[in-house]
Amino acid sequence: MPLLPNALATALPAAFEADQRYTVDLHMHSTASDGALSPTELVALCAERGVTHLSLTDHDTMAGVAEASIAAQQQGLCLVPGCELSTRWQGIGIHVVALLPGGLQGPMVEGLERQRDARIQRADVIAARLEKMGLPNALEKARAQAGSDRPLGRPDFARALVAEGVVADWAGAFKRYLGSGKKGDVKAHWPEISEVVGWVVASGGVAVLAHPLRYGLTRRKRGLLMDSFMDAGGQGVELVSGQQNPDTTRDLARQLVERELYASLGSDFHFPGSHAAPGSMSPVPRTAAPPIWQHPRLAHLRDAPSGMLVRGC
Repeated sequence: MPLLPNALATALPAAFEADQRYTVDLHMHSTASDGALSPTELVALCAERGVTHLSLTDHDTMAGVAEASIAAQQQGLCLVPGCELSTRWQGIGIHVVALLPGGLQGPMVEGLERQRDARIQRADVIAARLEKMGLPNALEKARAQAGSDRPLGRPDFARALVAEGVVADWAGAFKRYLGSGKKGDVKAHWPEISEVVGWVVASGGVAVLAHPLRYGLTRRKRGLLMDSFMDAGGQGVELVSGQQNPDTTRDLARQLVERELYASLGSDFHFPGSHAAPGSMSPVPRTAAPPIWQHPRLAHLRDAPSGMLVRGC
């Protein structure tokens, strides 16, 4: 069911109001990383659900953006090139969404090459650890689940654990082996958040702190993370990422307003049948935090009701 009837005719609002739904989803994944749908299939699902403005943000790659761009043009949707970058902050794995209206350019070119190398090295370490814990030939089995030669991620190993009967389901794989603090959660290969934000900003993009409520941080430490992110040049935070507690969302909104940060929205969609779907997320509270599409570098996203967002348009 579409989020809104005749969604393509709906302009993006200048501010967030209570009890409104938005046809924007700036955090989704495809088969270019660990998603289940091809970029074309994902864009088609967005159109079916009434999402008019979107970004494909695969993990540490923009390999699916060209295909998604063609599909978005065919569907009459506005696509922002992007990706989700893996970083570290005070020893904690933190993700940064890069919204890149000019496409892949500048320091992001070399940065993504480094991220690819880091993912390959990290997969080797994860595989070695899982083999010691009862999953023989872990790398080969994860590669079979990926179905391509892209760098492997933890979800690929999770699927392998399920397929081999080591755990009953995806949630069990992360709870026992791959989740935060578990043996299969390897962070050492990622660059510091300040360096990654620098790549994004110097490449003409907008850096957005991804799902800040998922890192298990106290409110105070979450504020310190935002401060470090801002010091590096970050200007946006995902106010709503999928489903989250409304009281916590309102408190997060206050932290954004205090710091004059832009607020972004995303489902973090990976595969059909999960709790997330394109454009599906918890209600956005009324807040003075400006929508990310009000950022000067994303003016095309705000002004264009449809059509691909490309360099120079």
